[in-house]
Amino acid sequence: MSGNVMIGPPKLTRFERARIAGARALQVSLGAPILVELPPRVSDPIDIALAELNEGVLPMTIRRTLPDGSHQDIALVDLR
Repeated sequence: MSGNVMIGPPKLTRFERARIAGARALQVSLGAPILVELPPRVSDPIDIALAELNEGVLPMTIRRTLPDGSHQDIALVDLR
């Protein structure tokens, strides 16, 4: 699934990155399955979420909205 990013930069902003990492860390802390192989002794949900984000395995989308109300949904795999 390859999309054309029409709103915003063609990569994740630091704010989107923080939002995704926080949301995924919450999911992991509540028992969601981990999607990547982790090095030994890594158990912090934030570190796990960042590892998953860096590997590009998260099936999430970002919604970018303009002030006029129009928006675009962009898959994370398209924002690298």
